[in-house]
Amino acid sequence: MRAGALADAGGAITSVGSVELRYLYVGAADTETDLASWLSLPGSTLRWRFQQFGADVAAVDLGSRPVVLVADHRPPGSVLPIYATEDLDATIAVLGRAGWDLELGPMGTPEGPACVLSNASGAAIALLRVDRPEAMEAAYADRVRRSGAP
Repeated sequence: MRAGALADAGGAITSVGSVELRYLYVGAADTETDLASWLSLPGSTLRWRFQQFGADVAAVDLGSRPVVLVADHRPPGSVLPIYATEDLDATIAVLGRAGWDLELGPMGTPEGPACVLSNASGAAIALLRVDRPEAMEAAYADRVRRSGAP
């Protein structure tokens, strides 16, 4: 049995450790415009921004979780909650038995493997196993350092 998972007498995983809302993945028609809107909120700060592979994605820290990811490759106005979990496979299994269907993944992300699930009503969530919690911040800091920007 995986760490943090609980099994019934038959060995089926019935629950997992806690999941935490880590990100809100917000679709934007124009990342620059939407980013300015999010950064106008009191106390908000830019954690990182990448414009690569045809996508423009920025992370906005609002002072507490979740961090908002503003992304032009997501449908404008859409919001996909991303939950961190210690055991991705066990969480997928538990949610699958509760009626959630695996729609996409698992796939690699800079922080670790992720997947998207949906329920019968069409609500979607993403799950993320965070293996490298500061991967994006480190890459952004390295990029800024190499560019000579303050």
